[in-house]
Amino acid sequence: MPLFERNGTTIYYEVHGSGHPLILFAPGGMNSTAGFWGERPDAPGQPMPWMDPRVELSDRFQVIATDQRNAGRSSAPVSPGDGWQTYTADHLALLDHLGLDRVHAMGGCIGSSYALALCAAIPDRVTAAVLQNPIGLSADNRPAFDAMFDGWAAALADRRPDVAAVGPEGLGRFRQALFGGEFVFSVDRDFVRSCPVPLLVLSGNDAFHPRAVAEEIAELAPDAELVLEWTSPTHHDETVQRVRAFLEAHSPD
Repeated sequence: MPLFERNGTTIYYEVHGSGHPLILFAPGGMNSTAGFWGERPDAPGQPMPWMDPRVELSDRFQVIATDQRNAGRSSAPVSPGDGWQTYTADHLALLDHLGLDRVHAMGGCIGSSYALALCAAIPDRVTAAVLQNPIGLSADNRPAFDAMFDGWAAALADRRPDVAAVGPEGLGRFRQALFGGEFVFSVDRDFVRSCPVPLLVLSGNDAFHPRAVAEEIAELAPDAELVLEWTSPTHHDETVQRVRAFLEAHSPD
C-alpha cells in the first residue's frame, strides 16, 4: 500500500497507468477517498453514476488517486489553523515526492476546490483541470457544509483523543477556514478571472454542487468549457470521450 509520510502526516495514494500525470481529488466531502470515484460508500459493489478515471483514463495518463488527510487510509494532525492551504501543502509535497513537475488535475465535489487551489498555488505546473460537480456557496446551502464538516469532525474525535483535544472552538475555526468563505471557498473570483489553467467544468445540480456555481466558474475563467448534462448512463461514454479529448489537447507530451 503506497504511503507518503511527512511531518506526522500519512497520505495514501495509488498510481495507475502511464503517460502525462493526472492527479485526482476525489468526491466525498471531508471523507474524500480514492474509492469514491468507483463505488458508493453506502452500497459496496455499486458503481458511482460517473466515470472512474482510475480505470477509464489510465490507458493514456499516469493517474494518481489519493485519500485526503484524515479520510480513509490517510491520517494527520488536526489544528485550529488548518485550512485549504494545509491540503494544498499535502498535494504539493506528494507531487514533489513522486517527481512530477507538470500535471493535469481532476477533482470531484470538494476535489474541484482542491484542484482550483492547486492551480492557484502552482499555475505553471498544472497543465489542465477538470472540475466535476464543483462545490460552492449558493442561496442557503452553508448549513449543509457546516453539518458535513461537523459530522466528520465528531466521528474523528470519537476515535482520536488528539482531535477531541482541539475542542469545539478549535474545530470551529478549522471549519470556518474551509467553508466560511464565498464562491468555491478555496479561491476567490479574482483568481478564477485570471486563471491561466484551461478548465473543463462538469456542472452539478444540487445543494452541495450548485449549477449556478459551475456556470459562474465557466463564465469567469479565461479558458473554460462547460458541460451541463453528463451524469446519466446515456452520457457516460460521451463524457469519458470529452474529458479524454480535453486532457489530451492540453498534454505537453
